[in-house]
Amino acid sequence: MQGLILTCKHHDGFCLWPSNYTAHSVKNSPWKDGQGDVVREISDACRKYGLKFGVYLSPWDRNHPDYGRAEYIAYYRNQLRELLTHYGPIFEIWFDGANGGDGYYGGAYEHREIDRLTYYRWEETIAIVRELQPEACIFSDAGPDIRWIGNEAGIAGDPCWHTLNLEKNVPGIADSKQLNSGNRPGSHWLPGECDVSIRPGWFYHAAEDNKVRAPENLVDLYFKSVGRGASLNLNLPPDRRGRLHDNDIQSLLGFRRILDRTFAVNLAAGARVTAVNTRGDNARFAPSCVIDGNPQTYWSTNDSIIRPELLLEFKSPIAFNVVSLREYLPLGQRIEMFAIDIWAQDAWREFTRGTGIGSRRLIRLPEQMVSNKVRLRIEQAPVCPAIAELSLYSEETLPLPEALCR
Repeated sequence: MQGLILTCKHHDGFCLWPSNYTAHSVKNSPWKDGQGDVVREISDACRKYGLKFGVYLSPWDRNHPDYGRAEYIAYYRNQLRELLTHYGPIFEIWFDGANGGDGYYGGAYEHREIDRLTYYRWEETIAIVRELQPEACIFSDAGPDIRWIGNEAGIAGDPCWHTLNLEKNVPGIADSKQLNSGNRPGSHWLPGECDVSIRPGWFYHAAEDNKVRAPENLVDLYFKSVGRGASLNLNLPPDRRGRLHDNDIQSLLGFRRILDRTFAVNLAAGARVTAVNTRGDNARFAPSCVIDGNPQTYWSTNDSIIRPELLLEFKSPIAFNVVSLREYLPLGQRIEMFAIDIWAQDAWREFTRGTGIGSRRLIRLPEQMVSNKVRLRIEQAPVCPAIAELSLYSEETLPLPEALCR
């Protein structure tokens, strides 16, 4: 886990910090005699344990009497300023697409609708974020920095391009299919984020204590989100104590153990790496950069070489069933199609192919591949590649077939 995004205010309008702009907050709660601040405690804990801290501030407010009117926008922005100025560095601002409906607006139960295209005046709100937290990434259906993946199942498309055409997308109005896959080419750099809950719903219910996702299920989601170039945003709902239930914790720890075990040893690290071409014959772009563990180095070729091959050779056969590929993203998402082979029975055998690489492409194979040679082929790209990583892993430690050990 790299960071935590706290739902500081959801659609009910209740604020987990003592906002100066509403009575509907923790300052009028019996918790800590009204002196508590959940946002403060969580943000401090994140810094203590080395996690980045982010905030979710629901645009929709089912409690505020002015929701749907111009006055509410000033209220919303005032609360946004509080969160962006009182709690240290913010790494992500989460704006969802909830845009009106039934609520108790000021005490009266009614239905309110807003014009999603114009009501929030998002450009002005985004300008506040840029002023107060210029390093923060903004999430919504339309970004402008991170896009929703189009579902709440935690699964990115395959491929999942980092670029998107933004002509019609605004928070709450978007094409789910387009969000899921992205566009190639696309008008904006807008990588995806996969949001999903560890439970059937987004909030805690005791009746769901035995319906928590198993560690193996979380690993599968990891491969279908992070493994397709997106980030994974896993919802963890606290119970009535304000703590995570033990079932959720045990599932998370099991998830972590599987990932640690799977990615503990990069089997490619000991390979001899060669390629058909190295850019300018310069060691800075050497093939060995793909196994040096440094994401800032990369193998590249001359401009005219856009379909090159890269070869890993081992002194003895290795067994693997997970492949990890990364591009050097400052130069963009370049690879459109690739294939990977192993040397078997005196011939090359293709065992996987894919569309797009980007920030990370994880390939999880149904069986162990055993060989002393692995070859990466770039089959389609508009420009020369910039590959930062080619790693091989084994989800299980399996003995090599006896014939290959001799």
